[in-house]
Amino acid sequence: MPTIKRYAISVQYIGKNYAGSQIQFENGKQIAAPTIQGELEKALSTLIYGSRCAAGSEYNNRPIKAIFSGRTDKGVNALGQEVHFDTDETIVASKFLYSINEILPYDISVTNLREVDKSFHAQKSAKKRHYRFEFINRRCKNAFDRDLLRVKYSTDEERMQKSLNYLLGEHDFSSFKSSGTLNPSTICIIYEAKVSKVGDKVIIDIVGNRFLYNMVRTIVGTLLEIEGHNLEPEHMKDVLEARDRRKAGMTVSPYGLTLMKVMY
Repeated sequence: MPTIKRYAISVQYIGKNYAGSQIQFENGKQIAAPTIQGELEKALSTLIYGSRCAAGSEYNNRPIKAIFSGRTDKGVNALGQEVHFDTDETIVASKFLYSINEILPYDISVTNLREVDKSFHAQKSAKKRHYRFEFINRRCKNAFDRDLLRVKYSTDEERMQKSLNYLLGEHDFSSFKSSGTLNPSTICIIYEAKVSKVGDKVIIDIVGNRFLYNMVRTIVGTLLEIEGHNLEPEHMKDVLEARDRRKAGMTVSPYGLTLMKVMY
């Protein structure tokens, strides 16, 4: 009987052209919308088991099932998404990386492959996740801003950092949770929350053990509400402690949000 091996891969993608990272179902049937998982499973099945496995679009026609460290929404990018899959085939990393990237669409790439123990799980074994949100802080547009959010009023780096500091540690993040959250648990640990500026670009880095649905985008929306209305940074603390989504700011556009790294 063939020995099943488990492999982990690091995946990069631009999320603009996809309906999120995960294959979606409705009434037990796969929704016909392009996803990162769908493209990745098709490419993996084609490469490892032959082109016959990629025929058709139904989920069950793909023998390789890709398990992601977590789902990302439409428009969200990834620099270091982690994925695992099982196969009875032995894979040589150098050949695999070249071949898989020739098959995948231009906006998805695999940067690393390693064999892991069967106890490894891309989602459940993860300890920390690092997300980054970038926006432009400038009154006038620039053609190279592309899809990044542009904030026309001035923002203060020091004030924003004070606001973010209230999120550090273990808290109930109900105020920053959108209704689509499947996991009922709202307790998260934020290890780092930093803001920096590079020219007209503002960069917000947040590292946590887990994130609720739209949590980072709602944190950024609240941060911009504080800056836009010249509220005290302590307003972030009030929103956090309220445990009420209505107290937080808007959920900003997914463009500019990137899953930077998953740590195990």
